[in-house]
Amino acid sequence: MTRTTLVGTALAVLAAGAVLAGCGSNNDGGHDMGAMGGSSSAAPTSQQGDHNQADVTFAQQMIPHHAQALDMAKLVDSRTTNPKVVDLAGRIQKAQDPEIQRMTGWLTAWGATASMTGMSMPGMDHSTGAGMMSADEMRQLTAAKGADFDRQWLSLMVKHHQGAVAMANTELSGGANADAKKLAQQIIDGQQAEIKEMQTLLSQG
Repeated sequence: MTRTTLVGTALAVLAAGAVLAGCGSNNDGGHDMGAMGGSSSAAPTSQQGDHNQADVTFAQQMIPHHAQALDMAKLVDSRTTNPKVVDLAGRIQKAQDPEIQRMTGWLTAWGATASMTGMSMPGMDHSTGAGMMSADEMRQLTAAKGADFDRQWLSLMVKHHQGAVAMANTELSGGANADAKKLAQQIIDGQQAEIKEMQTLLSQG
């Protein structure tokens, strides 16, 4: 084999090695880009689910529901001297007023409006559901005094709380927003305890 032939053969081997190295580099690069592309496309999915319609409905319905509970609680001081009823009414106001503000803030952030459905308005009846008082029940409660007021107020508030617990359970099963579901659980825990407390007071006459 001549010197010229040896040089040509060596150059051919070097060229082939360069081509193979280039292919290997391209394959590695293609894998990396594929992984990056996969990460990029997955990112928006992880950001979805901040809230859904169940969260909006929960806030829209719970706001007027809480508002009626506050209306009921505000009747207490001028109609009874029962310290246990007075104390319970105070706790209801302290808990539910900030919750209304919180839920209103969520609706604003979500581009939704607070619903007036279920508010203690003239002509309202139990078709509103969720333990809401009718206009007639509110009038009777407003006119009551002393032990009669206590009995009516406790009975109506038990039913009202039971409605709130049912609404909160619906949010837990269908909602997506972590803060809304956390509030729903707090409502369940707090109001179930108050239901037991009120049932005990009713049993004591």
